Amino acid sequence: MSTAGKVIKCKAAVAWEPNKPVVIEEIEVAPPQANEVRIKIVATGVCHTDLYHLFEGMHKDGFPAVLGHEGAGIVESVGPGVTEFQPGDKVIPLFISQCRECRFCKNPKTNQCENGWAADSHDVMALAESRFTCKGRKVLQFMGTSTFSEYTVMNQMAVAKIDPAAPLDKVCLLGCGVCTGYGAAVNTAKVEPGSTCAVFGLGAVGLAAVMGCKAAGAKRIIAVDVNPDKFENAKVFGATDFVNPKDHDKPIHEVLTKMTSGGVDYSLECVGNVQVMRSALESSAQGWGVSVIVGWTDLHDIVIRPVHLISGRTWKGSMFGGFKSKDGVSKMVKDYLDKKLKVDEFISHNMTLDQANDAIELMKNCKCIRAVMSVSPP
Repeated sequence: MSTAGKVIKCKAAVAWEPNKPVVIEEIEVAPPQANEVRIKIVATGVCHTDLYHLFEGMHKDGFPAVLGHEGAGIVESVGPGVTEFQPGDKVIPLFISQCRECRFCKNPKTNQCENGWAADSHDVMALAESRFTCKGRKVLQFMGTSTFSEYTVMNQMAVAKIDPAAPLDKVCLLGCGVCTGYGAAVNTAKVEPGSTCAVFGLGAVGLAAVMGCKAAGAKRIIAVDVNPDKFENAKVFGATDFVNPKDHDKPIHEVLTKMTSGGVDYSLECVGNVQVMRSALESSAQGWGVSVIVGWTDLHDIVIRPVHLISGRTWKGSMFGGFKSKDGVSKMVKDYLDKKLKVDEFISHNMTLDQANDAIELMKNCKCIRAVMSVSPP
């Protein structure tokens, strides 16, 4: 029986309040309105940004919400005015829109978009409007996506149509982590062949950055993390050296500067820690070094000395790896299917939506690379 045009009751992991476990609830998902599509989510990864909202940002106006922004699914129905999608299409929801009309979308220098949740709600991390209700209350759509739900509703400008051959329980990771790290190296840093790179933080984003550095032809890739267990993973993606700051009595930037006879050509911070961001900048070579901030945080200021930049370093930021979202994700899925890109190797745990709190704990305690939860049968 068709569900098009009707409210769907389904299962979702609801974060009722900050710093508390999510609760598996039955929610109501309204039909898509003009220019919207309703998607059956098949699989979703758990990303550190979900944990940031729940445990660190904790904005009072950001709850209750359905978390999740790294998913993949199938279009269930479309609203009026939707021509790009039809029921049955395989898609990846996007936390950065690509309307193709605004000044950002028309500018090849950025992947930002003036439309979508992020335009003026980056602190709350959700728009006030939502298609979700639970127990008579409005429930927010986290980052405009909310993939910890069996169904979600998205504006068509924030959805990427992907190859129907793509396995949704793998390519869901291209909705955030893999594109974010890989693109930071390839698109934002613009790593050059023969260069030396340092990647700080070896979660999924950092490992993807390592993979991007290798794909760009870097000859030396130094992986930096306080957990030595992560180096074996980093080697799989192309790391050549591993440095644990805990093994040294000097600041990490001094260690790297000595190792590389003056600093690395490119450094990428994939932690979301302002002290590490400074260390990454100081680790880059005076005169031409490029340092990219990839890890997300909005809680603290960064303190640096002007001479760090006056001496010729370049400091950049990268969101979603600099990929124009709809275009970039579709191409990355194709690259994965063409075996030009590792994705399966990021998945350390396969779980179900009912195990959402367990998956969150694994991420919180750094016990996984990526946990992928099956949400609905494909």
